[in-house]
Amino acid sequence: MFDLKPDAPSEYRGEFSPIKTNVPGIEVCEHFPRLAKMMDKFALIRSIADSDGDHDCYQCMTGHKRRERAPQGGWPMIGAWVSKLQGANPGVPVNVALMYPTGNRTWGEPGTGGFIGPVHAPINLVAKDPNAKAQNMVLQGITLDRLRDRDQLRSAFDRFRRDADTSRVMEGLDHFNQQAMEILSGTGLVDALDLAKEDPKILERYGQNDPRYERDGAPKMIRNFLVARRLVEAGVRVVSLNYSRWDWHGADGMNFPKSREEFPLLDQGLSALVTDLHERGLDKDVSVVVWGEFGRTPRINKMKSRDHWPQVNFALLAGGGLRTGQVIGATDRIGGEIVERPVKFQEVFATLYHGLGIDVRTATVQDIQGRPQYLVDSGIEPIRELV
Repeated sequence: MFDLKPDAPSEYRGEFSPIKTNVPGIEVCEHFPRLAKMMDKFALIRSIADSDGDHDCYQCMTGHKRRERAPQGGWPMIGAWVSKLQGANPGVPVNVALMYPTGNRTWGEPGTGGFIGPVHAPINLVAKDPNAKAQNMVLQGITLDRLRDRDQLRSAFDRFRRDADTSRVMEGLDHFNQQAMEILSGTGLVDALDLAKEDPKILERYGQNDPRYERDGAPKMIRNFLVARRLVEAGVRVVSLNYSRWDWHGADGMNFPKSREEFPLLDQGLSALVTDLHERGLDKDVSVVVWGEFGRTPRINKMKSRDHWPQVNFALLAGGGLRTGQVIGATDRIGGEIVERPVKFQEVFATLYHGLGIDVRTATVQDIQGRPQYLVDSGIEPIRELV
């Protein structure tokens, strides 16, 4: 995808060719022409060195390995830290997921609040039936169509708020009920989920959803990239999403055929999202990170596919006021080992927290036993080349 080796022997280089981008010296796969034209708006890390090696998005959500020793309650995912430290904007949750449940369960888990608690866990806004033919946005079991019945909904909650405010009932509600009341009596979240309110030209920029599940992965809900942008504009601080299925190896030999199908779709959705952020003046405020749980073998196997390779992984970043238009790290001539600037998952997390105004050197949250826990391990700092 982003670290081609055209001069390597045929058993390594594969079927695709690199193309030039609008940044001299940076090349990407030929099936990412849109990204190539705007590579100045991206930073490419070719040298993530500490992938856990399991088919599990846990490390992408928390920065930690699943088997790593954790405080009682477990490690929180990124949005839980942000929720605890920065709080919510009125009428919208802080931490939202568009994570489809998957046949391979660990591809669809958005993470938890960990030791910080379930109050700060992500609210998943998509349907939870992995066998459904089509997926619609839901809010804790309430469909978007039901939420759109505004006249009845508003009048009911207007009456509730008037009575609650005068009787101080709101002060007695637990956090979950209070959050539900704020969301349902407001417009921000519902409007953000309603793509009928979006400019049709912008909708077309993102392409069309394919709600069918990709085997044991997620469906190709490419317009969720747009939903994510709308949620952030509504005041949500962290949005996580999964998209399609990327495990193409083994007896089916689908690596290169599926790449030809999937790469252009990701190219379209991701370029549309980052273009929107720049057009709307959000590129300094909103960070985007695209990654997976590990890389792929440099050598092509007997089924014309690439197997699991945790030794080298990548990330693509945009926005957040980062210094983009650059590549960080390098691999050897076959893409098998890192030879320059190894990067850890937690360094990327520290960079994202920095963009949110959180100082990882000083910010802490107390765990269940009252001990202060830092957001990243000691000595981990934001990636110096980016900030």
